[in-house]
Amino acid sequence: MTDTFLIIGLGNPGREYKYTRHNIGFMLIDCIALRLNAQGIKLQSKAIVTSALYQERKLILAKPQTYMNLSGQSVQGLLHFYKISVENLLIAHDDLDLPFGAIRIRPGGGPGGQRGMASTIEQLGTKEFPRLRLGIGRPPGRMDPSDYVLQGFSREDQKLLPEILDRAADAALEFAINGLNAAMNKYNGDIRET
Repeated sequence: MTDTFLIIGLGNPGREYKYTRHNIGFMLIDCIALRLNAQGIKLQSKAIVTSALYQERKLILAKPQTYMNLSGQSVQGLLHFYKISVENLLIAHDDLDLPFGAIRIRPGGGPGGQRGMASTIEQLGTKEFPRLRLGIGRPPGRMDPSDYVLQGFSREDQKLLPEILDRAADAALEFAINGLNAAMNKYNGDIRET
């Protein structure tokens, strides 16, 4: 019996949001799907879903299409539909509290002001599920964080983005194969320090 894992990247649907900081979760799902040559795209539980096999694990990759602040509806629907336990769920999302380039895998915790995570915690009724936090840094000066997350990455940051997404993809796959602790021990940190 193949173990099934659900990896969900949070973001906003629509072309105007595609390359914004808030959509780094979507970018990660695209990176993993491309790397694993994921097959078959469908709409399921208000999400774009594709799947791939990786080292005898079935990975379901999803990008909720509900807009960020309602992501939990899609997450809960996907868990229910695929009958997956929260231990086999990994949610990737942008995080203002981490510097750009930092990756943190955690077994649980609060939403940290991230509305997609707040929605997910509310819908699942628990804070205890694995997440992959992708640092996007703080807004400069007095810029409103909600404006900042909807902007594109700076030219400087765009140069590092492929490397960050590759490392985050490695971390997500490590989670699926060797578990949460292995992924945390190996990948938590800042890409600029490795």
